[in-house]
Amino acid sequence: MIVTTTSLIEGRPVSQYLGVIAGEAVMGANIFKDIFAGVRNIIGGRSGAYEKELESAREAAFEDIRAKAAEMGADAIVGVDIDYEVISATGGGGGSMLLVSVSGTAAKLS
Repeated sequence: MIVTTTSLIEGRPVSQYLGVIAGEAVMGANIFKDIFAGVRNIIGGRSGAYEKELESAREAAFEDIRAKAAEMGADAIVGVDIDYEVISATGGGGGSMLLVSVSGTAAKLS
């Protein structure tokens, strides 16, 4: 399955647009990761824990749209857009959740 942020695929014209699809993944970042990320924010540097969580969430969202496109009989997903959000969890934990949303258009190619 071809997945691209562009609206066209060189040499493979779209013969039919099957519809907009979206995949979302929400991942929790546990309290220890939150603490270490806070330390990183103060002293600088990259937060490997959050980077791994974002990568996992992004891959899950992409798997979701690939599965939906395959169910529709698509050969490709064009015009893909990726959005990231941090959602503060409510309640006593005070942790945060990472949301990755991926959307695009399922298409049949010629």
